[in-house]
Amino acid sequence: MKRKTLDLAFSIGGLGIAVLLLIFGIVLQGEANFADDYVAEQFSEQQIYFTPAEELSEEEAQAECLVEYGSGSEEERLLDSGKEAECYANEYIGLHLRQSTGGLSYAQLGEPQSELRAQIEAAEADGDDTADLEEELAAISQQRDTAFRGETLRGILLTAYGFSEIGAKASLAATVAFVGAALMLLLSIAGFVHWARTPETATVD
Repeated sequence: MKRKTLDLAFSIGGLGIAVLLLIFGIVLQGEANFADDYVAEQFSEQQIYFTPAEELSEEEAQAECLVEYGSGSEEERLLDSGKEAECYANEYIGLHLRQSTGGLSYAQLGEPQSELRAQIEAAEADGDDTADLEEELAAISQQRDTAFRGETLRGILLTAYGFSEIGAKASLAATVAFVGAALMLLLSIAGFVHWARTPETATVD
C-alpha cells in the first residue's frame, strides 16, 4: 500500500473523529447549560437565605456546612448553588422535620392519623367524649402538614442539587470532548502535511 494512501485515510478518519467529538461536546455543553438554567430558576423562586451562623441553634451548629454558609453578609447567605441546596435540604430542613415529626415521614404519619379518626367516629357513635382524641388528631394532623411542606421543599432542593451535579459532569465531559476534538484536528492536520510531503513512490511494508 502506498504511504500517501495510508496517510490520507488516517487524516480523513481523524478529521471525522474530531467533528464527532465537537458535536458530542456541543450537545453535552447544551445539557450543562440547561441544568444550570434550571437550577438558577429553582433557586431564584425559593429565595432561601441561610440562618446567620451566630443565630444557629446548638443542633444546627453541629452541621459544618450550615455554619460555613451562614457566615458572611446577607447576599453571601443566599442559597444559590447545588452544594448549598444539598446542605440546606439535609441538614436544616431534615433536622427540623425530625424534630417536628419524631422522625416519621408524611406517609408514615398517615396511619396513626387514620386510626385516630376511626377512634373518634367510634367514640361519637357510642356517645363518648372525644375531646382528647380530637386534640391528638389536631396535633398529628399538624405534624403531617409540616412533614408534607418540609418534604416538598426538601425534594425541590435535592432535585435542583441533582441537576447541578449532572450539569457539572456534563460540562466536564464537554471540555474533555472539546480537547479531544482539538487534538484530533491537530493530528489530522499533521497527517495531511505528511501526506503532502510524502513521495508518490513511498510504500508501507
